[in-house]
Amino acid sequence: MMIVLLYIVMVVVALGLVATVWASRGGPRWVQGVAKATQVLAEVVASAAKNSGRSRSNSGNSGDS
Repeated sequence: MMIVLLYIVMVVVALGLVATVWASRGGPRWVQGVAKATQVLAEVVASAAKNSGRSRSNSGNSGDS
């Protein structure tokens, strides 16, 4: 079941990449919307990963003082 879920996520990511490239070359309006949504979602995920890394490093150093 996890393999199927991972496969679906990979397909969605690949389609978002294709939409982003197509939109940069002047694709239809709906493709530009999908590309914008993909870029916003990528920023949210990157921000969450960055904050998650900070909280883990801070929690590991709290007992050393």
